[in-house]
Amino acid sequence: MRCAVDIRNVAVPAAGANGVLVTQASAGFVPAVSELILGFLVDLGRGVTLAATAYHGGTQPTAARGVQLRGAALGIIGYGAIGRAVADLGVALGMTVLVSDPQAEVTKPGLAQVTQDQLLARADFVVCLAVATEATENLMNDAAFARMKPSAYFINVSRGNLVDEAALERALAERRIAGAALDVGRAADQMPSLHLARRPDVIATPHIGGLTPQAIAHQALETVAQAGEIVAGRAPVGAVNTAQATRLARLRG
Repeated sequence: MRCAVDIRNVAVPAAGANGVLVTQASAGFVPAVSELILGFLVDLGRGVTLAATAYHGGTQPTAARGVQLRGAALGIIGYGAIGRAVADLGVALGMTVLVSDPQAEVTKPGLAQVTQDQLLARADFVVCLAVATEATENLMNDAAFARMKPSAYFINVSRGNLVDEAALERALAERRIAGAALDVGRAADQMPSLHLARRPDVIATPHIGGLTPQAIAHQALETVAQAGEIVAGRAPVGAVNTAQATRLARLRG
């Protein structure tokens, strides 16, 4: 039983081959992560962290013009549960919302489904929410960052595996993008890497997207409920290999 959505650290085929059931919790962190993304949008667009950091250091920051979210283009790569929630927020804020996901059909009013290349070329904010798989490893690489506008910002709250960090650092250093916000990275426990987090054009948080009492309680309590189903000899809703879970039959009376 995995008290999380990500089960890449579980050898599911091997478990199934040995009759072992594997379960995962559902995404109870969607509101929490979506709100963090909203905060990143405001922070990047208005330079909140830059100004606060200057003040904390005893320096008067420069009052710079920012980016208004209303009317700006929000690009969402990956139209899963969080992607849908963020898209709704973008529409509510009056943003132009672009979605790229070859595995999903986007039909909701106010959203435009485009290719990833089109999204990167048009978006003022690119939010990476794709699922981390072998196919999406380093999805954001040199070529992807080169397609973004120099005034655009990049946000990653999905998985560090999706980003070629050397490519991101080059894009920032060469001012080919305006900045980035990262809640994940390739450091231990999916934390943002320190060499990127220390940059003044990067806002980094230590993988806090789902760290709210409500999100934690959802996944913990759902995992307990799954345990109750298993003890009763039933495959819970979160099971991913029910057909192979032959050992479950031992619990049926």
